[in-house]
Amino acid sequence: MKVNPSSCLCPVLLCLCFLERGYEASHHGQAKIISRSHNATHNHNQTKDGETEVHHRPKRGWIWNQFFVLEEHIGPDAQYVGKLHSNSDKGDGSVRYILSGEGAGSIFIINEVTGDIHATKSLDREKKSHYVLHAQAIDLNTNKPLEPESEFIIKVQDINDNAPKFPDGPFVTSVPEMSEIGTSVFQVTATDADDPTYGNSARVVYSVLHGQPYFSVDPKSGIIRTALADMDREAREHYSVVIQAKDMAGQVGGLSGSTTVNITLTDVNDNPPKFPQKNYQVFVPESAQVGKPVGKIKANDEDIGINAEIKYSILNPEGAGMFSISTDKDTREGVITLRKVLNYEKKKHYSLHIAAENTHLDPHLSYLGSFKDDATLKITVGDVDEPPVFSMDYYIMEVYENAKVGTEVGAVTARDPDSKNSPVRYFIERREDKEVYFDIESISGVIRTTQLLDREDTPWHNITVMATEEDNPSLQSHVPVTVQVLDVNDNPPMINTEDEIIICESTRAGQASPITTITAVDKDDFANGKGFSFSFPGGVPANPNFTIKDNEDSTASIIARRRRFHRLTQELYELPVVVWDDGEPVLSSTSTLVLRVCSCQRGTRLKICQGEAFLSSAGLSTGALIAILLCVLILLAIVILFITLRRSKKEPLIISEEDIRENVVTYDDEGGGEEDTEAFDIIALRNPAAAEELKFRRDVRPECIRPRSSRRPARGHHSPSSLDIDEEMDIGEFIKQRVAEADQDTSVPPYDSLQTYAYEGQGSPAGSISSLGSTGAHSELDYNSMDDWGPKFEKIAELYGEEVETASLDDYSLHKRLPSLGTL
Repeated sequence: MKVNPSSCLCPVLLCLCFLERGYEASHHGQAKIISRSHNATHNHNQTKDGETEVHHRPKRGWIWNQFFVLEEHIGPDAQYVGKLHSNSDKGDGSVRYILSGEGAGSIFIINEVTGDIHATKSLDREKKSHYVLHAQAIDLNTNKPLEPESEFIIKVQDINDNAPKFPDGPFVTSVPEMSEIGTSVFQVTATDADDPTYGNSARVVYSVLHGQPYFSVDPKSGIIRTALADMDREAREHYSVVIQAKDMAGQVGGLSGSTTVNITLTDVNDNPPKFPQKNYQVFVPESAQVGKPVGKIKANDEDIGINAEIKYSILNPEGAGMFSISTDKDTREGVITLRKVLNYEKKKHYSLHIAAENTHLDPHLSYLGSFKDDATLKITVGDVDEPPVFSMDYYIMEVYENAKVGTEVGAVTARDPDSKNSPVRYFIERREDKEVYFDIESISGVIRTTQLLDREDTPWHNITVMATEEDNPSLQSHVPVTVQVLDVNDNPPMINTEDEIIICESTRAGQASPITTITAVDKDDFANGKGFSFSFPGGVPANPNFTIKDNEDSTASIIARRRRFHRLTQELYELPVVVWDDGEPVLSSTSTLVLRVCSCQRGTRLKICQGEAFLSSAGLSTGALIAILLCVLILLAIVILFITLRRSKKEPLIISEEDIRENVVTYDDEGGGEEDTEAFDIIALRNPAAAEELKFRRDVRPECIRPRSSRRPARGHHSPSSLDIDEEMDIGEFIKQRVAEADQDTSVPPYDSLQTYAYEGQGSPAGSISSLGSTGAHSELDYNSMDDWGPKFEKIAELYGEEVETASLDDYSLHKRLPSLGTL
């Protein structure tokens, strides 16, 4: 490719243009020379130096260089890029140049005849830095390519069109106060979109626009450093530093950008605490409570956070003994607290030397001096009218029980601590729920009893005595008083007789093991009854069954004297025993022991009666046995109830579910035997007229019938209360009459029901075997003789010996013969 000198538009492009010099100068330029030919001949000639020189015959081909185009072209005409030319082009217009690739036809256009390339648009290197295109030469006569398609590059030449930027700004950072000069604070970095490999367009230099003389910045690295020594946070805490970044190495015409860095000085402990003044005063009344604050003092520290924490202390021992000081974490004040009770009469003034110092020190700043300050606090004690003060914090007194009412127990004393020394009056605090046993003399403070005391009931009494000033009763003080009741021997010893003593029938006289060992108890103190003695009462004959042995250890053994005991002969024995103590005075009591004789269980040391042993071996308690018995009784009651219900259940009256008007009502009642004389009233059959007049209840015995006598009356004797029944009465007529009545009675069953009447009739040649006709007949047998046959025949004689009434017998006989008459 050949490039005309006229194509070099400006001196800047002069170095980029390629001169048409031929093959001998092609290796001196920046362009790439490509030659393509159809044939070549090679001649080899020997040089004078003995070297072989190779001569190349130029090939017919097309040559071009690498092209450059400036970005951001704003001219009215298209920007000329370069020219394509082939050696095969003779200039006769027979060659056609074709351009293809990135931007061909849209951004880059070519003159097909001359091969000139132009850029029709303004290019931005930051968006696209180069374009790859392809060129080809076509013979117009044959329409065939003269050369194969080749590739070339058009690079976009950078210009300084982008200013440096700080993408992350503004920045916030900090540095400790009092830092040395040159202490690194922060590093900023600016970016430039221009080509860093071409010229100085992307070469950035940093500088401080605002923030001097406190801070500086390294021009190349962008590191911000302190430029002033001993910067004090308490004087100024915040700084705003403006950093500029300029390209073209800071030369005139370069583009620049800036950012702000906000720098805060952090606190260090460079200020000691300071009291605003050296002397303080405070007034404290002597009535101030111990442990309560009585004043405050504060030292100021200009530092913050932990660097301002202060610890207070009292330096002089006198002040430290009466007062203490602590730090309030919220206000950083020194709180003064009372450690002991103040007394205006003893000391009226106190002087406290108080020191305040930091708790967190920085050793690097020790050269600044001591981080401590001190002040003096004077405390004035105020006089207050105080309540009386007892001579002791508590009192313990003693008094014997049963002492006379008014006996002196002790005395309490109190005084007025004030200088006027007012008289003191004493009182005992009363409680409604407690009985009053003591009283106190209001002037002397002597405590006396108001009633008899019993140590066994209450051995200790606690009372509270109150003292007040006579001039000012509202000022009170209290003291506890404990009164111990001392013991006297006023209770006799007693033997425990609650447990039953068991004597086995197998007990022998004088055997080694005693029947039992008895002990005694005494309500008095051990000092008045530390030992007990036992014996039988005096003046009583010697007991033939038992003897007592004093074991001399406050116990006694009961030993059998008789050879053998029998429970059936005598089960219980009462044994009186006397016990006395060794107190002053000596007291005694008599108790009666109850001994029970039992048939003890063999093979065991426990004395248990045989019955109890059985229960014990079974493992069942009395409650368990009672529960089992109750369960058995409940089961028996359920069985009996079930059987009774089964027996009382009757068959239904209606046995068919057909039309009720055609039912036959049947009563299958069976006679109750010879003793059943109440089921049916035979009088109605014998005497209808009498039946109309006497309509007795059939379920109740008629009152006109006398109870049966225990003995049968003499033959032929009739009871005056028996009914005279007409034996000649025609029963058939009676039945017909009853049927007629039933037809006219509206209260009887429905008319279509069937009523059956059984009637034997009359005129049997064999005669009747019924007892209806035996009204006047009496048996000739004498049943009284059966009384002599023994107890077994006594009931039979009573039954057969009774007087049989004619009406009752006929009633029973008719009921047996006519069971269905009950359907009436």
